[in-house]
Amino acid sequence: MDSAVVKNQPEPRSVDPVWTKIREAAQAAAAAEPVLAGTLHATILSQPRFESALSYHLARLVGTTEVPAALIRQTFDEAFGADTGIGLAARFDIGAVADRDPACTSHLDPLLWFKGYHALQTYRVAHWLWLKGRPSLAHFLQSRSSSLFGLDIHPGAVIGKGIFIDHGTGVVIGETAVVEDGVSMLHGVTLGGTGKERGDRHPKVRRGVLLGAGAKVLGNIEIGACAKIAAGSVVLEPVPAGCTAAGVPARIIGCVDVPEPAMEMDQRI
Repeated sequence: MDSAVVKNQPEPRSVDPVWTKIREAAQAAAAAEPVLAGTLHATILSQPRFESALSYHLARLVGTTEVPAALIRQTFDEAFGADTGIGLAARFDIGAVADRDPACTSHLDPLLWFKGYHALQTYRVAHWLWLKGRPSLAHFLQSRSSSLFGLDIHPGAVIGKGIFIDHGTGVVIGETAVVEDGVSMLHGVTLGGTGKERGDRHPKVRRGVLLGAGAKVLGNIEIGACAKIAAGSVVLEPVPAGCTAAGVPARIIGCVDVPEPAMEMDQRI
């Protein structure tokens, strides 16, 4: 084949299946609910890519009179541009919601309506600011997120991708907490300290863990991979991988019966 022909071929379009699903859902929603068409066009359909839609929407929610949405959006865009992993994690998080939440009707729902997702993505930018030595703006985003969404996630926490925070109200994640990939948690979960320690004082939650509604995990303890913490439990001791803990204080009551409890979202014990 002539090299000139090859050079003149159009560049292949990048494929972003999450963004494609969001746009398709937005088009359908705009047709079904004309009253939302303006919002859907501004937030989704007029945006060139997923990160642009996310920064536009979150900035509108988080901005204030003194710190307007335009300035917040610049910060979000700066973070997304500097660290492509933030946008990748946000996509995995949407996939987690779509896969695990029976109330989710499309990939559009988390981006527009689900405050657990909003708080998590605001945290991701706050965490980037924290690592860049910009704690004041990071704390501003933490404070706004807590006020708006009812979740308090410290920007110093380390949180992986594919995270599902269902409902989200009352979730608290402390400064030195670690949450690995694929974890699911429901409303009222606390990853906190015991109140007596300084330094590294918060839980380390390994991949695939399910934290039931109202579970409190306190102190620098490890919740092993694919463990399950029953709703309402108070966990003060480490939980081995693949085990179920329940009670106040929590005790090991057996082994989980599925490979990854976070995917199953079954709170029964």
